[in-house]
Amino acid sequence: MGAFASIYHPVGIPMLVQNARKPGFTIGVNGLAGNLGIAVAAVLTGFLVKMFGWRAAFAVPAGIALFCGVLFAILVPREDAPPARKPKKLVALPQAVIVRAFLVMTLAAITGALLFNFTTNGNGQLLTERLRGTVDNPVTVGALLAAVYTVASFAQLVVGKLLDRFPLKRIWLPMSAANVPLFILAAHASGWPLYALLLGIMVLVFGAIPFIDALIVQYVDDRMRSRVAGTRLAVSFGVSSLAVYLLGPTVKAAGFTTLLLVMAGLATLTTVFVSLLPGRMTTASHAEASPAAPAASMAG
Repeated sequence: MGAFASIYHPVGIPMLVQNARKPGFTIGVNGLAGNLGIAVAAVLTGFLVKMFGWRAAFAVPAGIALFCGVLFAILVPREDAPPARKPKKLVALPQAVIVRAFLVMTLAAITGALLFNFTTNGNGQLLTERLRGTVDNPVTVGALLAAVYTVASFAQLVVGKLLDRFPLKRIWLPMSAANVPLFILAAHASGWPLYALLLGIMVLVFGAIPFIDALIVQYVDDRMRSRVAGTRLAVSFGVSSLAVYLLGPTVKAAGFTTLLLVMAGLATLTTVFVSLLPGRMTTASHAEASPAAPAASMAG
């Protein structure tokens, strides 16, 4: 299941943005659907298991996936040639700029994956511990967390729109920097102030998801996107598994205060990495560039 499911991101994302006039918004919509899907999946799985047994929790999503595959085969136009054989579409960039962009992409993917997995996997226990005495009903705590994720998911839509209008670095840098004080404040907060801080943190964490894919859109042409996306995801998922492995022992040994301060440090590193990113045009203008277009000027 994991092997077949792994095709989605390295193939799906490059396919979505291949001919998109507004790739930032396209990536944002895709991310929004993905995060809302996670929330719906939790509810749907619980319902299916309770009403029909655990086999239904596998069979029903599998049936929906197969149905979507049939629709895809019928409705999506066939490509005239594999992306690797198509002519290069992007404007030429200095080799040093591309190398620096790839380095930033890799480092930011590592810290971003750690932040995403530390938060999403630890938020439930964090709220249970820090809201004790204020909200003690596990169902209510779960509903509050679902509300955080639902609201935060829409941040990707906003970021996607901004990516089509402004240089990526100009959006990513302040968002990364803003998470540093939020994590520090959350480390020492409890009750409703902690909940408000967590909402702000997750808006920034979820909102940062489109940046790496947008970076690939800007600096990698169609012929290489799937390979670059696959490499990036291999790094991210490898780090993600490490984050999940470390989360329990870290919280048990040092508590959430230390973990949140560590995440503040990771957010600081992300900010440093993003500050090294070359200035660049918006994803929309980059996607519309033609082979004959002159090299674009670096923007903020």
